Amino acid sequence: MKAITIPEFGSADVLRLDEVEIPEPGPGQVSIDVAYAGANFAEILYRQGVVDVPLPFVPGIEVSGRVRALGPGVEGLRVGQPVAALTIVDSGGYAEVVTTSADLVAPLDGYDLGLGIAAALPSNSTTALLVLDRVARIEPGESVLVHAAAGGVGSQLGQAARLLGAGRVVGTVGSAAKIEKAEAFGYDEVVLRDQVAEAGRFDVVVDMVGGTTRRTSLDLLAPMGRMVVMGNASGAEDVGISANEVWFTNKTVSGFNLAAFSAAFPAEAGRALHRAVAAAASGELRVQVESLRLEQAAEAHRRIESGRTTGKLVLEVERV
Repeated sequence: MKAITIPEFGSADVLRLDEVEIPEPGPGQVSIDVAYAGANFAEILYRQGVVDVPLPFVPGIEVSGRVRALGPGVEGLRVGQPVAALTIVDSGGYAEVVTTSADLVAPLDGYDLGLGIAAALPSNSTTALLVLDRVARIEPGESVLVHAAAGGVGSQLGQAARLLGAGRVVGTVGSAAKIEKAEAFGYDEVVLRDQVAEAGRFDVVVDMVGGTTRRTSLDLLAPMGRMVVMGNASGAEDVGISANEVWFTNKTVSGFNLAAFSAAFPAEAGRALHRAVAAAASGELRVQVESLRLEQAAEAHRRIESGRTTGKLVLEVERV
């Protein structure tokens, strides 16, 4: 089958379209004929060698498509069924066929949801719901601040906060050109990141930027506020947080990593994915999607790395 591989760590130019063996599902797994694969910052980290993966490696943490085969013990799914799936535990989504745990697969039957949109949900929308509900434990009426509000997961966090009953929802962006884009995704207000200190106090802050933004975010937390750390897009050195400061000020700092969570709690991650699919189908979560061909994976990576993307990029693997 065709697949995009990482033969060596490096820039986007190392990505290569190869022929690889078709994977077969093991116990509790399904294989999926991939229609679309989401393009994410996580796959850039694999390609750069930030995450230690065996080479050659097929990236791809989320897909949509149709069930190809069921492994031993799988129930509740059928061959040919349209699905959205998290492939984040073992990756492999940039390919014509991928395998994943059946727990991480959400059927699309009965939903008026195209496969292109469905491929954009498993990573970002599922993450948004888990971060705010499971980790931050948001309460109705609370205020929420989200950094990188115009990006793939940022565009979902604002809407998920609304869905979960937040009061004030504010986003930050790195450039003025992104303000209008981000405002369309559930935010009451969108500000430039370097001006966020003037935005007030927040009960919940979600930071995927790191660096000075992380330090500022901690300062903006209200008493009993919770900051969830889920990335370091700035590439800055890690920011140390004093345990004494946290307990003196009644603040909480938590981390969230979807791959680790999905490996440890696949059934719970799967339930969040089902919830995301239903919310997207009902219009409660809106996803802005742009499609490129699988062969354009390097271009997708360049655009994500440059910060030029708003919404979500997906790679078309099979014309449907």
